[in-house]
Amino acid sequence: MPNANEITRQQWINDCFPEWGKWLVEDIEETKVRAGTFAMWWMGCTGIWVKSENGTNICIDLFSANSKTSHHECPPGQKGRDYQLARIAGSIQPNMNPRNIPHVMDPFQINQIDAVLATHDHSDHMDVYSTAAFLKHEGLPFIGPKFSHDKWVGWGVPEDRIITVKPGDKVVIKDIEIYAVDSFDRTALITAPPKGEIIGRFPGDMDERAVNYVIKTPGGTLYHSGDSHFSNYSLKHGRDFDIDVALASFGENPIGLTDKVTACDVLRMAENLRCKVMIPIHYDIWPSFYADPEEVDLLYQFKKDRLQYKFKTFIWQVGGKFVFPDDKDNRRYMYPRGFSDAMDYEPNIPFRSFL
Repeated sequence: MPNANEITRQQWINDCFPEWGKWLVEDIEETKVRAGTFAMWWMGCTGIWVKSENGTNICIDLFSANSKTSHHECPPGQKGRDYQLARIAGSIQPNMNPRNIPHVMDPFQINQIDAVLATHDHSDHMDVYSTAAFLKHEGLPFIGPKFSHDKWVGWGVPEDRIITVKPGDKVVIKDIEIYAVDSFDRTALITAPPKGEIIGRFPGDMDERAVNYVIKTPGGTLYHSGDSHFSNYSLKHGRDFDIDVALASFGENPIGLTDKVTACDVLRMAENLRCKVMIPIHYDIWPSFYADPEEVDLLYQFKKDRLQYKFKTFIWQVGGKFVFPDDKDNRRYMYPRGFSDAMDYEPNIPFRSFL
């Protein structure tokens, strides 16, 4: 039994963080994906892990850092980040911006990975800690737009391990086809670029700053929208690809600021993409943007019978697994509770006498 007098702060940190340890890594590694399906796990924010029926693993937008952890200091490498949204809104006060959810993925415990992707260069979509862990996998490709490329290079990733993509590009990783498509992330355009570049070099920069991804596996296709807002151009993506599952960055927009997709636009995006399942994400990560995904479901229930293109909504939980098409008709995620054999394991245990 440990002696509390000998426990140090550092031991507490080592023993308890990241909060989920290697639980999720083990779950991913031990999952056997059936033919005709694909599996994915939500790691918080827009972090998604995808695994194909042939065991190909790709990771998109893993966020292993923190943000605002003090009223007076920013974490290393993020100086000024917390004030960008305040500047966009013309506010003199920074938003409340600590990380709102646990770390469910320990990137340094990852053993099986075939590619890492970033939709754009914002610090909650790519960070130096995840990058350091990914670098330990020899030859692992880093895939992202130009601004992500530049940030990776600045963190020490060799140029020959980075695949810079723009809309229209295709990258094949084993049995997964990755299509870079247009992003509609206005916030990426107007937040401060690195190295003091001029803010607001509109729209020609979008292809350098951000992309969305269509992830085509043998068992189905995922649309990752990054931090995109709604655009009528989503209809083109819906026509160009047969999308099974789509992800939308839903969240509450503070007064004077439009950054996240509203519940209404989550449904508009789904209808334009013609997806079978729409899953809201990103609402979980920042207290100042926290939203209740039940709002999406309430609006869906109100509108579902008059939608031109039919789809389902799914409310996920961070760290949870979603398998397509097995879970396509589910409405909400429930963490596995186990104990399914509780009445069969020991037939003579005392509690039976009380039934």
